[in-house]
Amino acid sequence: MADSAKFLETIKAGYTFKGESFKLGCAMLDGVVVTGADVLVPFKTLNRHGLIAGATGTGKTKTLQVLAEGLSDASIPVVMMDIKGDLSGIAAAGTVNDKITDRCQKLGVEFKPNGYPVELLTLSEQKGARLRATVSEFGPVLLSKILGLNDTQGGFVAMIFKYCDDNKLPLLDLKDFIKVLQFVSDEGKAELEKAYGKISTTSTGTILRKVIELQQQGADVFFGEKSFEVDDLMRINNDGRGVISIVRVTDLQDRPKLFSTFMLQLLAELYATSPEEGDMDKPKLVMFIDEAHLIFQEANEALLQQIETIIKLIRSKGIGIYFCTQNPMDVPASVLAQLGLKVQHALRAFTAADRKVIKQTSENYPETEFYTTEDLITQLGTGEALVTILNEKGIPTPLAHCMIRPPQSRMDILTDMEIDSMVSKSKLASKYNEVIDSKSAYEILTEKLEDAAKREEEEKKDEAEEKQDKKSEKKEKGFFDNPVVKSMTRTAGNSIVRTLLGVLGLGGRSRSRKSIF
Repeated sequence: MADSAKFLETIKAGYTFKGESFKLGCAMLDGVVVTGADVLVPFKTLNRHGLIAGATGTGKTKTLQVLAEGLSDASIPVVMMDIKGDLSGIAAAGTVNDKITDRCQKLGVEFKPNGYPVELLTLSEQKGARLRATVSEFGPVLLSKILGLNDTQGGFVAMIFKYCDDNKLPLLDLKDFIKVLQFVSDEGKAELEKAYGKISTTSTGTILRKVIELQQQGADVFFGEKSFEVDDLMRINNDGRGVISIVRVTDLQDRPKLFSTFMLQLLAELYATSPEEGDMDKPKLVMFIDEAHLIFQEANEALLQQIETIIKLIRSKGIGIYFCTQNPMDVPASVLAQLGLKVQHALRAFTAADRKVIKQTSENYPETEFYTTEDLITQLGTGEALVTILNEKGIPTPLAHCMIRPPQSRMDILTDMEIDSMVSKSKLASKYNEVIDSKSAYEILTEKLEDAAKREEEEKKDEAEEKQDKKSEKKEKGFFDNPVVKSMTRTAGNSIVRTLLGVLGLGGRSRSRKSIF
C-alpha cells in the first residue's frame, strides 16, 4: 500500500494554481478515490495543446464533453470535430441516474443537468452552417502541400496564382483552378511563357491528376463561396458562456485527404488572422480534433511540417489544439512533443505490438512512485484516465490516476427533430448556406475562349469570301486577257468611236477617189 497522506500532499501541491481553473476529477490511489485529491485544470496553460487517447469505449468522448463544458462556463469558445457523430448531445441537458449520482458523491461534485450553447457546422450536405473556403484563400503554398507537389510543380502553381492575380481572374473553386490550368497549357501557353517563363506540359498533367483526386474525395463541396469567417468561431453567448461549434464530419472518415485539407486550412487561417496575444489568463479558443489519425495517416512530409509549424506557433495567438485518438502513437513524435495536457484512458494489450505501444506510451509520462504506469494503463476503468498537465510555470504536474467527473449535458446524440430546430434558428446557417456562384476564372476564361472562337470563325468566313472574290476577279481578268477578246474589244471600241464622231459630223475627210473618166 502506498502512503495515502504523501500521495494527497503530492497531488495537492501539484494541482494547486494561482489562476482560474476547473475541476476535472479526483486522483485515485490503489483503485480508490482519495478525498481532497482534486485534479484541477488551469486555464492559463490550455493554449499549450493536449492529447486525449484511449481504446474504444474507455470514455474519451465524455472527457471531451467535460472539458468543453468547463471551457464554455469560463467564457472560452470551443470548436469540436465530430467524426463519430456523438457530440451533438452537449446542446441538451443530461439526465441523472444511479451511476452518475454515485460518481458525483465519490468526487464531491454536484450534478447540474445543463445544455450548452451549440452551433452545428458542416463541410458537406449535412444539416448545419456550411464551411467553405476559396482556392485563392488557400494560396499556392498550402495548395501545393495538400496536393503533394514537388518544388517544380509548386513553382508552376505559384505562377498560375500570379497570372490570375495580374489578369483579375478570381480563383474561387476547383473548377476555376482546373480551367486556368487547361488554358495556360493550351491556348494561353504562349501568353504565360512570354510573361513568366517556360512551362512544362508534364507538370500541368500531374497537377491536374492531383486536383481530380482531391475532387473525388468531395473537395468540390468545400471550395467555393461564401468563405467562412473564423471570427464566427470565437463567439460568446448572451449568458456569457463560450459557444461550442460542432463541425459534423461523420461522412469524412473514408476521405482523409479532404479532412486534412480542411483542418490545415482552418489552422492556417486562424494563425494568419489572429493577433499575437502573449501570455493570457485563459485561451481565446480551444479546438478538439476527434479521430486525429485522419489528419496524419495520408499526410506527406511537407504537410506534416506545416502542421508541426502551426502547432508550435499558434499557441502564441491564444489558441489551444487538442488531439483525440485511440493510439497516442498515431500522432507524430514532433507534434506529440508540443502537447502539454495528456489524458490517457485505458489501452488494451491483445498482441505483442499492442504491448510495445503501451510500453512506449508509459514512457511519455512523468515518473511516479505511486503507480506502475505500464501496468496501470491496461487496468483503467471506464471514465478513468492517467492525467498530467503543465502548471503555470510550464512544468508537468505529477501523474494522477484520475476519475473523471460526468458531463452535465446529454451523453447521447440529438434527435433529427432537435437538429432541425437548432439549424432553423441558427444565424450562421442563414448566413453561409446561401449558394453563391460569382463570376470567376472559369466564366471569364470560358467567355474569352468563346469570343476567340467566334472571332476565328468570322476571320475564316471573311478569308473565304475574300478568296472567292479574288477567284472571281482572276476569272474576269483572264477573260479580258484573251487575244481574241482583246481584238474584239478594240474593234467594238473603234466602231463605237467612229459612230459617235459621225453623228457629230466629225468623221474626217473622205479619201479622194480617182475618176475613171
